[in-house]
Amino acid sequence: MWGALDIPTSGMVAQRIRLEAISANIANKNAILDAEGNYNPYRKRAAEFAAGDPSAQTPTGQKLGVHVATISIDQDALRAIYEPSSPYADASGYLMVPDINPIVEQVNAMEATRAYEANVMAAEAIKSTMAQALRLLS
Repeated sequence: MWGALDIPTSGMVAQRIRLEAISANIANKNAILDAEGNYNPYRKRAAEFAAGDPSAQTPTGQKLGVHVATISIDQDALRAIYEPSSPYADASGYLMVPDINPIVEQVNAMEATRAYEANVMAAEAIKSTMAQALRLLS
């Protein structure tokens, strides 16, 4: 039964990573330069989940919970804006900027937060059940 806590724990970890990606998207929605100052518009990131946490499994080898398989980077998530005064604009005066919708990102953040909270509630229910079982055994 102790392994049962691994399932909601893996869900909380996965949702935290998802929230980090969403936060990075919101923070960088106007970033057109990379860390070295080169023109390289930020690309939207998304946490991709996969069933089964490699670090949590049953004695028979069954994987429990969820894990983040990868953080994908959307290579098409740019939009052109007319900004002829920018030193980074093309010959036609267009500048490629991140195509990140803050409203969509906020909705995604709310969904990830609710999923995190659901995992917390599941962990609390498991803890309560364990405590009741221990009281019965003592």
